[in-house]
Amino acid sequence: MENYNVVLDCFEKNDEPMNATAVAEKTGIDKKEVSKVMDKLKKEEKIYSPKRCYWQIKRD
Repeated sequence: MENYNVVLDCFEKNDEPMNATAVAEKTGIDKKEVSKVMDKLKKEEKIYSPKRCYWQIKRD
């Protein structure tokens, strides 16, 4: 669950859309693990895709 919070925090701090590679570089977490966390965030509708393969946090 720790990686989940780190990835979510990374999205919250960055206003620009990012892909899994960019998140992995910023957090130091393996890209495969980042992808798993991003899948969970997508299902929870906490992130959305403004363009193909890039994601950003949903702001209320």
